[in-house]
Amino acid sequence: MTTLPQSARVVIIGGGVIGCSVAYHLTKLGWTNVVLLERKQLTSGTTWHAAGLIAQLRATANMTKLAKYSQELYGCLETETGTATGFKRVGSITAALTDERLEELHRSAGMARAFGVEIEEIGPNEIKSRYEHLNIDGVTGGVYLPKDGQGDPANIALALAKGARQRGAIVQERVKATGVTRDGRRITGIDWAAEEGTSGYIACDHVVNCAGMWGREVGRMLGTNVPLQACEHFYIVTEAIAGLTQMPVLRVPDECAYYKEDAGKMLLGAFEPVSKPWGPIPDSFEFDQLPEDFDHFEPILENAVNRMPMLADAGIHTFFNGPESFTPDDAYHLGQAPEMDNVWVAAGFNSVGIQSAGGAGMALAQWIQDGDKPFDLGDVDIARMHPFQGNRHYLMERSTETLGLLYADHFPFRQKATARGVRRSPFHQHLLDRGAVMGELGGWERANWVARAGQRPEYQYTWKRQIFFDNVADEVRAVRENVGMYDMSSFGKLRVEGPDAESFLNRVCGANMSVPVGKIVYTQFLNQAGGIEADVTVTRLTETAYLVVTPAVTRLADETWMRRHVGEASVVITDVTAGEGVLAVMGPNARKLMQRVSPADFTNATNPFGTAQEIELGMGLARIHRVSYVGELGWEIYVGADMAAHVFETIWQAGQEIGLKLCGMHMMDSARIEKAFRHFGHDITCEDHVLEAGLGFAVSKDKTDFIGRDAVQRKRDEGLQNRLIQFRLTDPEPLLYHNEPIVRDGQIVGYLSSGAYGHHLGAAIGMGYVPCAGETLDQVLASTYEIDVAGTRVRAEASSRPMYDPKSERVRI
Repeated sequence: MTTLPQSARVVIIGGGVIGCSVAYHLTKLGWTNVVLLERKQLTSGTTWHAAGLIAQLRATANMTKLAKYSQELYGCLETETGTATGFKRVGSITAALTDERLEELHRSAGMARAFGVEIEEIGPNEIKSRYEHLNIDGVTGGVYLPKDGQGDPANIALALAKGARQRGAIVQERVKATGVTRDGRRITGIDWAAEEGTSGYIACDHVVNCAGMWGREVGRMLGTNVPLQACEHFYIVTEAIAGLTQMPVLRVPDECAYYKEDAGKMLLGAFEPVSKPWGPIPDSFEFDQLPEDFDHFEPILENAVNRMPMLADAGIHTFFNGPESFTPDDAYHLGQAPEMDNVWVAAGFNSVGIQSAGGAGMALAQWIQDGDKPFDLGDVDIARMHPFQGNRHYLMERSTETLGLLYADHFPFRQKATARGVRRSPFHQHLLDRGAVMGELGGWERANWVARAGQRPEYQYTWKRQIFFDNVADEVRAVRENVGMYDMSSFGKLRVEGPDAESFLNRVCGANMSVPVGKIVYTQFLNQAGGIEADVTVTRLTETAYLVVTPAVTRLADETWMRRHVGEASVVITDVTAGEGVLAVMGPNARKLMQRVSPADFTNATNPFGTAQEIELGMGLARIHRVSYVGELGWEIYVGADMAAHVFETIWQAGQEIGLKLCGMHMMDSARIEKAFRHFGHDITCEDHVLEAGLGFAVSKDKTDFIGRDAVQRKRDEGLQNRLIQFRLTDPEPLLYHNEPIVRDGQIVGYLSSGAYGHHLGAAIGMGYVPCAGETLDQVLASTYEIDVAGTRVRAEASSRPMYDPKSERVRI
């Protein structure tokens, strides 16, 4: 008979490696009333059959930090718990078969150096010397990471569970969470049922969804959205091969394959381009295998036999097919569910669960303990997922692609090919009819660039100048010299209204919200450390109503931040994003164009920069906001969805007489980085102090009470530790994207937070933080700077002021 406590501080649902890690790390923080419920046996979902590859380098600095922590943890767990984890540092090699892949690897090597990960770029012969069994025909080069490793996934999870038990946690197998009780935005307790028939209820303060491939369904039970889909993942294990000894892990992503030696056998696994979604998951699932599909795996095996000739004579001991869970964007889900205030998520690990679980469990435990993220986790924060992404049909379609994207070329600007067209602006067809090439962000179809007549309106990916390079140059030229128009409908629009709207926003925002009706304020939501949780504009519509405009993908996160800080304030927050289309008309001739379509007064006297007004436009009505993310005179035109098509057609027709050019998001990114405008999620995050980000001008010095005020004052008193600097390469040829190392006087001191080509400035532009403790700005700028581009150091000019229009005169003409 199963006996469980009637109350717990936290209930963790799911006993795979991540659930065990969360329990381990909460108890390490001193939590004792921890209960983990596993429906069957620990590791019996996906952990038990994982390949156990444990790499250090991930796509961002913080994800790399978590992966490195996982390695360090697994290396010492056996000493702590007595359970062997099988962890050993065997190193890893990634081999490229194309020049494009080799550039990707060389860029990743630079990123690794900036993140403190040991890495070597190696040629084909060096690869052969480290991996004698490899056929290097067609190999163009690769990278070697000596501290990468491998481990026993099940034993790693069991060691974590044992560590949690040793500190007082209850880890209960064969008990299923069957239901919940709820009070508003909180789960107050969990109903459970044991396999042998016992049932009960646990009152709890927190719930953590670590249910793996069941995460979506458990999320629904908890009133939350956890978009993920199980897919079939294939590998084979050979019979023992005579003379095979310990080898580095080998990845050949151009053939979708990875190789791992284990106990004298070879494991060959694959991340094929078109995967097989799987489900529904039977209730009885426990250590189960899925049906073999040799035809699906055969192309991988054929390439592998050529690449690793010894496989031709090796017998197959195991042909394995097991489920793994995948998310819509190939990043796992971590953090506080936006729909609830005490529900947490750690699920959907996209086949990198073993290498991620240690660090992810540590970060989530700290987040639960403190109530704030320990550092920027935006890449994996569950709040990035939008409600529609939990749709089963959408997940099924998208998951056919996401598994294979793990080993696909990670080209800049690469767009997902599946599950497209879900969210469209009112101008969608108008844009397509005029050559727009769409990208996707948060489900929104957005015009990224505009093809010329006769040009194929589609991406052709490369690390070099892409097919749209000259198109974007023309679009930037139009905005800088004449007038351009682009669609901004995807940006989030949150209406905040009520008698306490002003005081509430003054509490949440760093800037002063006590402004006249029609005033637009650029501001940030700060956390208690002075970090930036959101980067928004706020427009006062009436005495009791404001419009908060957010980046497209952070709309839900920004709305959630406000809701969690409402307290007793009498306000209503409403997402009105889909209600209005937004066109941006930008450039020195923007006023001339607006005067052709409206009788309104667009002069500085009536509509100065930073103000909004209601106008007639064509035969309709609109609200115009005089702000700019490209650094030029212009207006953002907000129009009801019912009149959006009419407004587009009216402006487009009038613009033909003065050379109006349709533009896209790539133009906006190029123009904004020339102006050194910050990009949320890259240049500014929750761990970047608002003053070090150079945004002190947007923080009120007069308000006495707003979130983060004390941290801002401390920083003003103590001085900056870092400065966000703008860089321009002196060579016009190389391209910058982000994460390239910043080299100061010969030493790596940081990395670019963002990068793009500055078509007006004539070279690639980057932004990044430079340590400056105890230094004046002049001292920081007096140094010699270089940027490491795929292993080549390129001289760069540095500036703390925008290199384009440093006095911001053009937006006010």
